[in-house]
Amino acid sequence: MTPGTLYVIATPIGNLEDLTLRALRILKEVDLVACEDTRRTRGLLSHFDVHVPVTSYFEHNMLSKGDAILRVLLEGKSVGLVTDAGTPGISDPGFLLVRAAREAGVGVVPVPGPSAVVTALSAAGVPADRFVFDGFLPVKPGRRVHRLEALRALDATVVCYESPHRILASLEAIGQVFGETEIVVAREMTKQFEEIVRGTAAGLRERFASGPVRGEFTVVIPAAPDRRD
Repeated sequence: MTPGTLYVIATPIGNLEDLTLRALRILKEVDLVACEDTRRTRGLLSHFDVHVPVTSYFEHNMLSKGDAILRVLLEGKSVGLVTDAGTPGISDPGFLLVRAAREAGVGVVPVPGPSAVVTALSAAGVPADRFVFDGFLPVKPGRRVHRLEALRALDATVVCYESPHRILASLEAIGQVFGETEIVVAREMTKQFEEIVRGTAAGLRERFASGPVRGEFTVVIPAAPDRRD
């Protein structure tokens, strides 16, 4: 039996109009959609009048569910892999399913589209010919500073994600390591309350500390002045 195909499908990070025509067509054609949160993905599919079975695939069930999804693929069926928002495999366990599929001889087809990393870089106005994506910074303060010091040593722009309840601590650490370097913080990108602001880490921390901190954050840190070519 010829194996099916695993489609790695990017979905909107906020604005549903960002779903590509190709992604929509493939979501209608696959036999199964593997996703992080079935409720969230069912909402997306329902909005576009797509009716296909969905199954969860996330950090805490990826081993057992990965085997089950792989069996579906080996039966000759097609599966669409999506994340809650953006491109699968970027700061989520989707890469493990992709790797297992490739090792099993299953075809993997990327269906590109939205990505918070690229979206933030495109609007940041900083050099992006060399950049490093570092996911979420460490939770522990000491490890966070140590990681930022390693990133500062690179001659590249740094992009990282941060949650609303840690953004103030991370901005404090960034200010400690990067000093007066102007950074860009993007919040709620493509959504109604999108905000993309530029300033020193200390200044932005003061700004966000002045009121309730909401939304998911993407932080863009240009190479420190003394590290630039």
